[in-house]
Amino acid sequence: MAKENRKIIANNKKARHEYFIEESYEVGIVLKGTEVKSIRQGKVSIKESFCQIRNGELFIYNMHITPYDHGNRYNVDPIRTRKLLLHRKQINKLIGATKEKGYTIVPLNIYLKEGLIKMEIALGKGKKLYDKRDTIAKRDADRKIQRAVKERY
Repeated sequence: MAKENRKIIANNKKARHEYFIEESYEVGIVLKGTEVKSIRQGKVSIKESFCQIRNGELFIYNMHITPYDHGNRYNVDPIRTRKLLLHRKQINKLIGATKEKGYTIVPLNIYLKEGLIKMEIALGKGKKLYDKRDTIAKRDADRKIQRAVKERY
């Protein structure tokens, strides 16, 4: 996936720590007008959010979009459920994968792409505590190696 023309607005760092990321998808989000303005200002959080498939459609829950300052009566509930736009074949693939043990749909980040607000979601398998420790140990070892290489040259 080309990432040249993207401006990342919100990132879910916790997702890569909690899950093994198998496959990622780019999806659109159904939003109201003031939500778009608020997201463009960067007032969005996906740290506690999760995705589920309901009635053959993909939805995101607990994504917090702070109400727009100048929106007054046009503002909507900040934590409302929002529909995600994805092709039918991809949704069917996600349905099959989530029925397997341990797989879940996780939002990774929200970004602007050619003027449109997009979200990257991924199919992830939950990590155990020892997997998380291994990941941290590998990352620390890589940092030490990079420091040693940098000092040597």
